Parts: sequence; C-alpha cells; structure tokens
Amino acid sequence: MSSSFEKHQKRRLISSYFSVVMSIALVLFLLGLLGMLVLNAKTISNNFKERVVMTIYLNETAKEVEINQLEKSLAMANYVKETKYVSKEDAADFMKGEYGEDFLDDVGFNPLQNSIDVNLKANFVTEQRLDSISQATLTKKFVDDVSYNKDLVSIMNSNVKRISLWVIIISVLFTLIAVLLINSSIRLAVYSKRFIIKTMQMVGATKQFIRRPFIWRSVRLGVIGAILALIGMAVVLYYLNKTFPELELLSNQILLIGLFVGIFIIGILITWVSTYFATQRFLNLNTDQLYY
Repeated sequence: MSSSFEKHQKRRLISSYFSVVMSIALVLFLLGLLGMLVLNAKTISNNFKERVVMTIYLNETAKEVEINQLEKSLAMANYVKETKYVSKEDAADFMKGEYGEDFLDDVGFNPLQNSIDVNLKANFVTEQRLDSISQATLTKKFVDDVSYNKDLVSIMNSNVKRISLWVIIISVLFTLIAVLLINSSIRLAVYSKRFIIKTMQMVGATKQFIRRPFIWRSVRLGVIGAILALIGMAVVLYYLNKTFPELELLSNQILLIGLFVGIFIIGILITWVSTYFATQRFLNLNTDQLYY
C-alpha cells in the first residue's frame, strides 16, 4: 500500500516538474522568437528598401565614356549599394520574356532607352533623398530622365515606422506575459509543497534553509526549460535562414549570441525570483491559512 502511494506521489511529482519545464520552455521559446524578430526587423526592412530601383535613362547621344564615368561615380558614392547598366536590347529581351511576345515586330524599331539601374542603401531610400539624388543626376546633359516609384517608397517608410512601433509594444506586453506565466507555474509547484514548508518551519528550520532546495530545484527546471527553448529557436533560425537566405538572419552573430544568452539568463532569473517570493508567501502564512 505504502509502495503504491509512493509511486503515485512520484508520478505526480514528475508530472508537475514536466509541466513546469514545458511551460518555461514554451514561454521562453516564444519570447526568443519575438526577440529574433526585433533584432532582424531593421535587417528585413533594409532588405526591402534596398530593392527599390532608381532608373537613370540615357540619351541616344550619350557616349560610352560618359556612361562609364557616371556608372563608376555612382558605384563609388556612399549612398549607392549597387548599379547595373541595362542596354535597350537587354530591356527589350526582358519585356519579351515578361509579356511572351516581341513587341518590336509591331512598332518596327526599339523605342526603349539605355539605362542604369541604381539600388540605394536603406538609409537613403526616402522621398527627400531620392529627389535630391535624381535632381543632381539630371544636371548631366546625357541623362534624359530619372524615375523611381515614389508611392512605393512613401508607403514602405510609413509601414516600417508603424510596424516598428507595434513590435516594441508587443515585445513589452509579451515579456510581461512571459514573466506572469512562468511565475504562475512556479507558484503552483511550490503550492503543492506548502505543508512540507510549514512542517520544516515548525521543527525549527530557518527560512533561508527552507528556501534553498526549492530555489535550486526551480533554477534547474528553468535551465532545462531554457535549453529546450534555445534548441527550438536554433531550429527555427536555421530553417528561416535556409528558406530566406536573402534576409541574412545570421549576419549579426554577436546580437544573436546575446539573444540566446539573454533568454538563458531570463529563464534562470524568473524561476529564481518567482520561487523566492512563492516560498516566502507560504513561510509567512499561519498553519490554518494553508488550507485556503
């Protein structure tokens, strides 16, 4: 009978520890994913901004030397990420591939212009800076026109600001929720031991002596939960980096290492603090209050 009761208690204890570990791991995993989103939000937004193309259309009279000089000066400019010269023949081939028919057969000649596609660095993809760059480029006599999608740039910058604000708000809220959920799991685990705590106190054990094994046990559970969360984060990060290599999610490894270390430390700190206050609460209760 006694052996059966002990096995039942052991199963309940293991189940309790398992639920605490899984709660900690799940909350830290979601918090880690949000952290990765925050860290890479700028990289992702920069990636989209740097895909905006400013096209410089060249006159038919433009000399090869002038075109080469313009392309080289743009490539050396601090606001340019990359440039690409597109001849009117290449432009015609592109349009043929896009629309599936050769429009040159209808018009009888190639009306397109030689051009240079310019991708700017993310910090310079604003309406004001693009206007300034295009105006400076138009001063050259062999440049016919400069065009870019103003509406796209305006919408993109507006959305980036809005999304950044919401990411910060959600990060703060989710961090608070994570603390509360882990704290609740730890409190429930300590609650099941409230009679043991009071018994130890009644036989003369000090509060520090009683708290110590509870804190160390919770910290160990926090470490296990944090490790599981970090493994999950690593798997997701590896998958995303393989699927979307252009986002360069692993480019800033120092910040990623800092995030992983931070999640690990958060798992330990929350469990330590939660266990400390949970045990302190039951230590301060009277014996008859333990039943409520």
